[in-house]
Amino acid sequence: MQKLLDELTERLKKQLGDRLVSVVLYGSAAEGDYQGPFSDLNILCVLRQVGVSELFSAEPVVRWWREKDNPSPLLLSEEEIRNSSDCFPVEFHDIQEQGRVLYGADPRPLIQIQDHFYRAEVEHELRAKLLRLRQKAAGVMHDRPLLLRLLADSVTTFCVLIRHSLALHGEARRRHKREIIEGAKDRFGIDPAPFLTLLDLRDSKAKARDIDPVVLLENYMKEIQAVVASVDALGREGVSTT
Repeated sequence: MQKLLDELTERLKKQLGDRLVSVVLYGSAAEGDYQGPFSDLNILCVLRQVGVSELFSAEPVVRWWREKDNPSPLLLSEEEIRNSSDCFPVEFHDIQEQGRVLYGADPRPLIQIQDHFYRAEVEHELRAKLLRLRQKAAGVMHDRPLLLRLLADSVTTFCVLIRHSLALHGEARRRHKREIIEGAKDRFGIDPAPFLTLLDLRDSKAKARDIDPVVLLENYMKEIQAVVASVDALGREGVSTT
């Protein structure tokens, strides 16, 4: 992983030159919870400005990076880092709390996050990802391997959002997925079994043939909805998350 990150940084420096301010790794890989084919390498590139010229320059690096099965880097200007934390508070929280600077100046002191925007985005993302899960599941209910793969692919995203949900409730930040789910059990009263089953599958501790994906989907959605309700309640009650 480090070799790949080093190569990415060198390619960005070569293509963008002094227009590149910093390169930051964030997400699970920045905290040592990287799991090969199930994890993305999330990258923030801070530029002096982001225009057509910069997009042309970055294109070969972005294309190469995507061919490595990673999401395209976030390309933000220094001004956007200062002024858009109200639009992307979840992402900026991750960058602020767990980001690892690979190159250049640390952009995290520029980030200022207001909690009411943070709560709203956490709820939005939970609901949106749950809706997306339903949409995709509706097309593969009779394809058991594909349905199970869909669930396994989704669990990391939901673990991240549950971690943010716990933070909104004043819980200490947990680094690893199983710790997050244990925290959700204690705070939200959820049954951790669906999440742990999927994590076991990803970690090769469980076999696909022993799992009924339809039953798992039903239980999984029920527990996600319980987390959504808890985050929604914070907004309805006007609870401060500071």
